[in-house]
Amino acid sequence: MRITTSVTAGLLGASLLTAGAAAAAAPVAEAGGAHGSRTPCARTAALFCEDFESQPVGGASSLDWGVDTRHGTLRVERSGHAGKVLHVHTEGNGAAFLEVPDLAAPGNSFFGRVRVKVDDFPTAPDWAHFTLVEVAGAGSSEVVRPLGGQFAPTVGPDATFWGVGADGGPTGDWTSWQESAPTVEDRWQCVEFQWDAPENRVSLWFDGAAQPDLTVTTTDHGGAATDFVLPSADTVRVGWQLYQGGSTPDHFDVWLDDITFAAERVGCGR
Repeated sequence: MRITTSVTAGLLGASLLTAGAAAAAAPVAEAGGAHGSRTPCARTAALFCEDFESQPVGGASSLDWGVDTRHGTLRVERSGHAGKVLHVHTEGNGAAFLEVPDLAAPGNSFFGRVRVKVDDFPTAPDWAHFTLVEVAGAGSSEVVRPLGGQFAPTVGPDATFWGVGADGGPTGDWTSWQESAPTVEDRWQCVEFQWDAPENRVSLWFDGAAQPDLTVTTTDHGGAATDFVLPSADTVRVGWQLYQGGSTPDHFDVWLDDITFAAERVGCGR
């Protein structure tokens, strides 16, 4: 089931392989949602990697990435065995993103991995739509959201589901959420995606398990009946944005860790 809503344009997209192709794409570490050793970036050859371990506790800033907020904040905090993490806080339909500029993915194809915990997902207004990752770049006006979701009141009073989406391009503003991918509150999950330019495809994994129902392609997506075309990714933003006002709850807290973009699949075990 796909619902189209009118939302503020965001920034970010990512493409993931389907289940079969993903398994063959690259060797990966043992999958799992739990945090492993606290130095994943030290052991990963990646286009970009941030595990926050070298960041001071407090307001987030770095020479390697930018901060984009509106009625929101980013703070580095300690979180038990998880080490240091990024705490994203927004009020109402605010936004707070860590922004990675000038991503140089070979052949415009890359994998993403992020560990995420969301305190509460929106249960009002109807069809409230949120984004955690978005990608933009040259060659297409689509702003692609490889990780986002939507509240679906026709399914239940607190039914929110993950989905890939886009805005700003010829396919319009859409989120291809699926009931096979319900969100989970207050628990760490490892989410992976692949931005697959040759196949013009975005695919997802949760805690190492492929979610083929969420895959979007040139002609199989949740927007208008026209081709969905990936831009040449050069800017990736990771954080939180809700696009409707009058939300329940009236604020949102999200924790992020081990943000990685790489030419090969990283997996969740490191």
